[in-house]
Amino acid sequence: MKTLPRHITSRLLQALNVSPVVFLNGARQSGKSTLVQNLREQIGSKSYPAAYVSFDRPTQMAAASSEPENFLSSYQDTLIIDEVQLVPELFRALKVVVDQLRLQDKANANGRYLLTGSANILALPKLSDPLVGRMTVLTLYPFCTAEASQGKGNGLDKLFNFDFSNLSDRGLRITDAIKLATFPEIADKNAAERGIWFDGYLATILQRDVRLLADLEKISVLPNLLRVLATRAGNLLNDADVARNLGLNPVTSKFYRNILKMMFLNFDIEPWYRNINKRLVKSPKGYLTDTLLLCHVLDLNLEDIEKNKPDLFGHILENYVATELTKLLTFSETKAKLLHFRTSDGKEVDFVLERPDGSVFAIEIKKSESINIQDFKGIKTLAEFTEKEFIGGVVLYSGKEVVPFGKNLWAVPFHILWQ
Repeated sequence: MKTLPRHITSRLLQALNVSPVVFLNGARQSGKSTLVQNLREQIGSKSYPAAYVSFDRPTQMAAASSEPENFLSSYQDTLIIDEVQLVPELFRALKVVVDQLRLQDKANANGRYLLTGSANILALPKLSDPLVGRMTVLTLYPFCTAEASQGKGNGLDKLFNFDFSNLSDRGLRITDAIKLATFPEIADKNAAERGIWFDGYLATILQRDVRLLADLEKISVLPNLLRVLATRAGNLLNDADVARNLGLNPVTSKFYRNILKMMFLNFDIEPWYRNINKRLVKSPKGYLTDTLLLCHVLDLNLEDIEKNKPDLFGHILENYVATELTKLLTFSETKAKLLHFRTSDGKEVDFVLERPDGSVFAIEIKKSESINIQDFKGIKTLAEFTEKEFIGGVVLYSGKEVVPFGKNLWAVPFHILWQ
């Protein structure tokens, strides 16, 4: 697929204006290197584009490892460093160099270092702690459907504002949308080509990259763990149950699951609750970061399960919406946390968006083409719990029309996600 604009670009440029160090992390092959190289001239000085080095190159990696402070100081203007997690010594050196820059010329200290990495630095406190107050962390995920189909807006902002004007499916069925919302390298490939690519991708991460982060005694269990997590996408996480399936103890199972999270293969959505409430479930739900990867791990054909296995397709659809909301939040004007809601007696809302002021917005997923008032029962339960903090809620469904079901309650087509 040709290079397409990434919607996080404006937020990345803003971060460089206010922070000395910006760390852009995300899964391998999500497009980090392409994005930062395309920005070299924009973020460099008036005379020179930003310098670029990659620690995938052994010589650069060796130089930075041996003399990290000297390595950094040898570049006078903005420096882009790709795959920075391969040289962990650099993070403490960055603290020293940044503090010196601030003492010498604080007005021009921002935007000096743009780092990229394929491991979640926030999960590596020994690396991230030295740069607290000096670094902004952003995450670039694989394409969302809007990026891959060259949409211009942000469907999440439209939802929050109840702006349902000018909606169009733009010629995409839901399975088309899922196929586009993936890694740039395969967003325009067929199923066979995607399968070959995913095999190589997982081999690189699970057999090479993981070894750089941790010495795992049973590294061979990781592919099976990923498959178990894929079978439970959208369900409450139970590490004891997962461990039983793998023949591990729960502590080891949870540690290994967190390793996969650090590599951006899976993620959790935490529960919504306030203070102590015995009526609410407090377990997270688990998802895979890429829905086509989920299908690959489970050896599923999208069109086949859509036609012949509707219940299974419902889980695939929920995983897709979870990933799309996660991606849209990285560049949305709306600041919010993505959560889920479930009571002990089984009432639930698939996704809850909670803003910093405590207000909440509910999103329920239904694969059917028609909706009735019963589909809003979980949302109404959440409204009772949150009272004045409840903004409204939508049921995303496979129909074509936006339909009101009460004050700030709407049935909305899935295609609002890729406007």
